[in-house]
Amino acid sequence: MEKAAFSLFNLSLELQQISDKVLTGERISAEDAIILYQKADLGFLGSLANFVRENLNGNNAYFNKNFHIEPTNICIYRCEFCSYSRKMNEHGSWESSLDEISALAKTYQGKDVTEVHVVGGVHPHRDLYYYAELVSRIRSELPNIHIKAYSAVELEYMFKKANVTVSQGFTILKNAGLNSIPGGGAEIFDETLRAKICPDKVNSDGWLNIHETAHQQGVSSNATMLYGHIETYAQRVDHMSRLREVQDRTKGFNCFIPLKYRNENNPMSDIGEVAVIEDLRNYAVSRIFLDNFPHLKAYWPMIGKDMAQLALSFGVDDIDGTIDDTTKIYSMAGVEDQSPSLTTNDLVDIIRKANRIAVERNSIYEQVKVY
Repeated sequence: MEKAAFSLFNLSLELQQISDKVLTGERISAEDAIILYQKADLGFLGSLANFVRENLNGNNAYFNKNFHIEPTNICIYRCEFCSYSRKMNEHGSWESSLDEISALAKTYQGKDVTEVHVVGGVHPHRDLYYYAELVSRIRSELPNIHIKAYSAVELEYMFKKANVTVSQGFTILKNAGLNSIPGGGAEIFDETLRAKICPDKVNSDGWLNIHETAHQQGVSSNATMLYGHIETYAQRVDHMSRLREVQDRTKGFNCFIPLKYRNENNPMSDIGEVAVIEDLRNYAVSRIFLDNFPHLKAYWPMIGKDMAQLALSFGVDDIDGTIDDTTKIYSMAGVEDQSPSLTTNDLVDIIRKANRIAVERNSIYEQVKVY
């Protein structure tokens, strides 16, 4: 959209001032972001977010060819919002052996995939050296694949258990074959809220330190935010502000991924899920505020294919990958698609129908193929 087209919106003075900042490349403040959440019409938000998105990535919309390995859902933590974790020997729990993980990785030999995403519960009996061996096993079976593994929650536990620093821990994992880390476990950084929904696992400073240290060691990462539960707009903005500060220092985040709270089969199930209009509002404000994040993802297994397609008009430029029905995290929380898997043609079709250019990427957003 041309800058002049924003004059079509009947804006208050404060929204006009925020719009002027964005259109001239000036960073908006946390206070500005809260105003956008509270007062901006969805159409205006989408247009402004799309302006930012197209300045960064043109008309491209990205996807990759990936699969997941979830070694276990046994977890020492039981976060209030989580539908995935189980205790040892609890019904519905699972844990895969290293040999089973090697065998799973082997099934992808010769297949057209570029990334494996490894994440799971924090198992009480497994340590850093076990997880380094797991990475090494995958690397042995798939020597050319990008291994994105272990959330900050898992990393904090394994580093402490091994009595190593974060930096030392990353050295061990990198030597085993780790390439990058995912963005899970961030939830909401506000300490008061975190104490209510996930009081025991890595705290906000710990999560941020793990990612900043990873970036310093040449390990890029993603970042997430769990929204749509009991958080406020101010707490969302505080969360993104802390991420923006780290990114200013390191430039190591590839992508920001808002994750919608899903309310089935967890202790917070009495809380309703936010409506689609709030999902779109959140994508748009995220894109406008996180001016130093190159990419914004709508994770289709969490939000649904139709919603991911719609989000491509509200600041989003990435919808994740083929998945191959290898993740249970959101299916256990009640999402509509219980067997998440899309072909390349499916992803290209979703993107093209949103009037975007479908671009296959690798894990660090280098172009593999334009469709």
